[in-house]
Amino acid sequence: MPRYIPTIGLEVHVQLKTRSKMFCTCPVEYGAGPNSHTCPVCLGYPGALPVMNVDALKMSALTGLMLGCRVPDICKFDRKNYFYPDMPKNYQITQFDQPICLGGAVPLEDFDYPKDAQKSIVNPGKKVQLTRIHLEEDVAKSQHFEQNSGIDFNRAGTPLMEIVSEPEIDSPEEAFAYLTSLQQILVYGGVSDADMEKGQLRCDCNVSVRPEGTSELGTKIEIKNMNSISAVRRALAYEIERQIEAVQKGEQLIQSTRRWDDDAGRTFQMRVKESSHDYRYFPDPDLLPVDTRVFMDEVRTKRPELPGEKRDRFVRDFGVTAYDASVLASERALADYFDAAAKSARKPKNVANWIINDLLSALAAAEKTIVDCPISAHSLDELVNLIDEGKINSKQGKEVFAEMFATGQTAGAIVKEKGLEQVSDTGAIEALCDQAIAASAKAVAEYKAGKAQAINSIKGQVMKLSQGKANPQLVGEILARKLAE
Repeated sequence: MPRYIPTIGLEVHVQLKTRSKMFCTCPVEYGAGPNSHTCPVCLGYPGALPVMNVDALKMSALTGLMLGCRVPDICKFDRKNYFYPDMPKNYQITQFDQPICLGGAVPLEDFDYPKDAQKSIVNPGKKVQLTRIHLEEDVAKSQHFEQNSGIDFNRAGTPLMEIVSEPEIDSPEEAFAYLTSLQQILVYGGVSDADMEKGQLRCDCNVSVRPEGTSELGTKIEIKNMNSISAVRRALAYEIERQIEAVQKGEQLIQSTRRWDDDAGRTFQMRVKESSHDYRYFPDPDLLPVDTRVFMDEVRTKRPELPGEKRDRFVRDFGVTAYDASVLASERALADYFDAAAKSARKPKNVANWIINDLLSALAAAEKTIVDCPISAHSLDELVNLIDEGKINSKQGKEVFAEMFATGQTAGAIVKEKGLEQVSDTGAIEALCDQAIAASAKAVAEYKAGKAQAINSIKGQVMKLSQGKANPQLVGEILARKLAE
């Protein structure tokens, strides 16, 4: 039985984070009342003329820069004609033969893969090449009820980028990594919130299978209706197996569109797939071609440091591990927080540890994000420095951290208020050590007889005499010296 090779290409639709729609002034707002943000233009009334949203053009060009695309000097808009109930004009304004971006690639970093697949990555360092990015208007949203259906035209006309990959994704795990990486880059650039549950990022998967050793691609089948990156992985895994089983049985696959039912865990056929000639593209007569050179200098100034670039810098400049860097760079707000906290830290790696092990856990428990964090980056830096300088110990640091998170007070203020600062005065600690040695004859004798752990009993006496304020490291050093005399 021959082995079959899957080939996957993704078409990712991204709602841009503009204040108004693509060709009218209606606001873009998620969760507004049905049909409350509409006008004659986005409802397709006769005689209503579109006017381009220049911010959408700039955001699309910025996306292209972040992904290494070429932005042609001229792009234009076309009409794509077909009937869907959620298209009020019965055509969609889109870009056909002269899109705003060409080429480019999405990098797949190791930590973009699902956790259970990170130890078995087939093509580490792979970049998935892009065909194009084009700009269009979104359609309305259909809502289905028990007895009838309704259409909310609030979404109709929202600026929508379509990012089209080359068919060179080899597995559901690579598709997962591709979408994770792309989502991070889009959010970093501020061009979209890219929330799949809100429909701000939607993915159509084109998948086919072919026998190993052959170059001709199999019949392409498109999958729709996936609301998470994990669902894309599940849908592709199912569809690949379904196609392989069908081919092995001698069935002829037909180019079609299928929908994914996550509850049932399977795909269902929706319709036979149209080809591009079915859409009858022609240039939109109401919209002039766009000269992108007018705004590209401005767009270049807005390109941010990207997730992969931040990860590399965190490892290089702050000495954190590759894993720590991947966590810290996973969100732009979190990366900015770490940057601010680590820049004046004595040991930036310790700042990273507190963020990953303590701060993120506290935020999750409180159902907060890093944007709502009650502890400022400067305050966390102050806390970690107090510990690193030996002014408070790690146990006290946990106590201070909890108080900081609950009240928003600074570490220094809490340490002073609670009288927690450690005693690091050598003379004072030596006096306490002398008292403890004099009162611990048995432990001293055991230590000198070779029982090294006996020093812990003496150290405990020093900490008790100091009411827990003596620097434990310094206490240990002074006791070891005195007991060796």
